[in-house]
Amino acid sequence: MTCGNLYKLTLAGVAISFLLTFSACTASGEPEEIAPTAPKSDSGTASSSSGAESSSSESGNGGERDSSIYNLLRWVEFQGGKAKVNSVEFSFSAYSVSATEVTQAAYAEAMGGMPDQPKDAPENPVVNVSWFDAVLFCNELSKSMGLDTAYVYSSVGDKNYLQALEIDYGVESFRLATEIEWEIAAHGGTNTMFYWGTDKASDYVYYGQTSGPTRVGSYPPNPYGLYDMAGNVAEWVNDWYGAFPTKAMDNYTGATSGTARVVRGGGWSDPIKGCAPDVREKKDPLYTAPTLGFRVVYSRGLL
Repeated sequence: MTCGNLYKLTLAGVAISFLLTFSACTASGEPEEIAPTAPKSDSGTASSSSGAESSSSESGNGGERDSSIYNLLRWVEFQGGKAKVNSVEFSFSAYSVSATEVTQAAYAEAMGGMPDQPKDAPENPVVNVSWFDAVLFCNELSKSMGLDTAYVYSSVGDKNYLQALEIDYGVESFRLATEIEWEIAAHGGTNTMFYWGTDKASDYVYYGQTSGPTRVGSYPPNPYGLYDMAGNVAEWVNDWYGAFPTKAMDNYTGATSGTARVVRGGGWSDPIKGCAPDVREKKDPLYTAPTLGFRVVYSRGLL
């Protein structure tokens, strides 16, 4: 395991672990094991008008774990600290991010099916998913692990549109990454535009293609062990699209409202410049495309 500073970043360390354990380094460099913990009580869930369960920050299953979905993903943990992004200093709480984009296999395990895919390939990233589809997956993962759910809504409408949606950042749960969390992870501890520096991009990124996504993890990971942070599929993140802050912020979670959600990372059909870690796209949260998927974050709650 290696511990070190992220670009312009006060981080105790970062490391990869598998299955039910997140692994990190303490400030002294000693290993620290962190795992999601089940809530102590459960007050039940409310049924939505569509028959799906809606959450009011309540445990989905009384604290019991079903790790079948969780075990299909791998995790990298970041301890909290401060980072400069676009010359603005942000403080952030500890979080863990899935080492790969969510696969067809993981999505189908959680949701009992999936939208049409370019081809049936369980280890390919799931695509043709809206922002709402992605957050419903996050809720299902939280419930399967006996955790609260970050996304609170009254009912599920057409195309999985979530009525009266709110995001509870204070609960221990799985959710989409904020823009700041995503960009810290994507840079991989480097201060260059791309983490591979001046090496040939095609050795590291699946981009400029015409035949659809490829198996996750087919290309080398960034220095933090994260795969496909550039290319393969673009990724939904949590934030509303808005003007980027110009002053220091604590646990910035994006604009307070908007009409479009942020997409990061570029997809398999994009030119390499579209895969740069600071490129921001905006899409209607109901938008779907064969170039667009997502990865997830585990958080103990933003302080």
